[in-house]
Amino acid sequence: MNVSAHVDTFARDHLPPPAQWPELCFDLPGLDYPARLNCADELLAGPPSDRVAFRTPSGLSWTYGELRAHVDRIAHLLSGELGVAPGNRVLLRGPTTPWLAACWLAVLKAGAIAVTVLAQHRPPELRTLCGIARVEHALCDVRAVDDLVAARIPGLRITTYGGDSPGDLLNRPAPAGPYRAVGTACDDVALIAFTSGTTGRPKGCMHFHRDVLAIADTFSRHVLRPLPDDVFAGSPPLGFTFGLGGLVVFPLRAGASALLLEQAGPRQLLPAVAEHGVSVLFTAPTAYRAMLDELDGLDGLDLSSLRRCVSAGENLPAATWRAWHERTGLRLINGIGATELLHIFISAADDDVRPGTTGVPVPGWQARVQDADGAPVPDGEPGLLAVRGPVGCRYLADPRQEQYVRDGWNVTGDTYVREADGYFRYVARADDMIVSAGYNIAGPEVEEALLRHPDVLETAVVGRPDERRGQVAVAFAVLREGAPRDTEALRAFLRRELAPYKCPREFVLLDALPRTATGKLQRFRLRASGCTEGDQQ
Repeated sequence: MNVSAHVDTFARDHLPPPAQWPELCFDLPGLDYPARLNCADELLAGPPSDRVAFRTPSGLSWTYGELRAHVDRIAHLLSGELGVAPGNRVLLRGPTTPWLAACWLAVLKAGAIAVTVLAQHRPPELRTLCGIARVEHALCDVRAVDDLVAARIPGLRITTYGGDSPGDLLNRPAPAGPYRAVGTACDDVALIAFTSGTTGRPKGCMHFHRDVLAIADTFSRHVLRPLPDDVFAGSPPLGFTFGLGGLVVFPLRAGASALLLEQAGPRQLLPAVAEHGVSVLFTAPTAYRAMLDELDGLDGLDLSSLRRCVSAGENLPAATWRAWHERTGLRLINGIGATELLHIFISAADDDVRPGTTGVPVPGWQARVQDADGAPVPDGEPGLLAVRGPVGCRYLADPRQEQYVRDGWNVTGDTYVREADGYFRYVARADDMIVSAGYNIAGPEVEEALLRHPDVLETAVVGRPDERRGQVAVAFAVLREGAPRDTEALRAFLRRELAPYKCPREFVLLDALPRTATGKLQRFRLRASGCTEGDQQ
């Protein structure tokens, strides 16, 4: 590793041992990054100052020159008045806005480490994430600050932005002029992105400055192939690496612009495409299916600007691909990515698309299908997907590193088949993760939260197939004797404990959970049950 620029060495000190790292591949031209590299400085350096960088539906529009000025001003405040040192972790929280993106860039330019979380996260979740990453500073949209304050995180210094107070980030006086980026090493940690494992405890994925550029210089450059005149938009928030890449890293790397939407559901996306000339769209298969329904009521909507549509976050059914193509003439770019690997590593576009498959390894990446012992399986047979490339899994002080990285390969937890022609076809998740509308929901995490309800004795949360969402989470619960059999009360309780997307769509009350003679929970019986919300005797 190169000499670090971090004064606070927590992140580097808690990287996995080198023997547990995956093998990294930098053979593709353009991945030979210099030893000293600040990715935020690199993303902002190239485009002309008068080109538009970010815009919003309300009419806000920033050129690259204005974006650089905002980022430099925030970076001055971070390293000056706010006392953020290189290597400190800075929590970022708020809706998807240009100010959130500017804060992210400023944190990295100042040599600190961005920990971007969802505006949906509840106080218990925020406490856990901050505890794992040892976060001491936070930049938070004033509209999303209440839960962060309610989390009562020891030692956390919160600075709001977008408010009226003199202490607000945007109202504080700051030195004028450019900010000289901290000379971070290419392998200094730039961000910690959290994902939930099957145990429910979030895993912090540490990514380097070179990793941020590598996802743009592989998937974006060679598969997506954006143009400087493109306008990006999409539904994933910046707290998801799918959104971070698609709405910030890729457009900036291409010198293009992004329309940042605070409300980005299927009903908002199509009108936004038409009104703002969006040409590159990022969202999940669920949203594409929903937008097909929306098209029926939006006759005359001009979608002619749209030329690239990326689908990821869950499996893309061939029927959805074909229906979208028939209605719009556009070929969806399917892809699989992972927070551990930052973005998409298997995909295909244009004439290379094969509906019903994910695609082939993105240039710069390698993939194979292997058995539980790590031996490759023949084409046509299912096995575990294993990949390697310029980015690899590095968990923050987590023993699950050895489960994810095996013999130099990142084993994603997905079951795949490699066809004889080299295309990879998704089969299923290999663990109990529930993937619903592009969101990963760890059943055990929901179970743990539900068990905090005083009336719940036992619970199990499983995924059930759903035509529109891929899967939905279903909670089965056994209540204490005499407790009110009120599923709405359980739903309301969980909404106070968890982000809304983690709350089960259905609640089923049982007298007992199905178990084997040895007491092991039989989840397969719950998945196969045909019961609906309410009681089942």
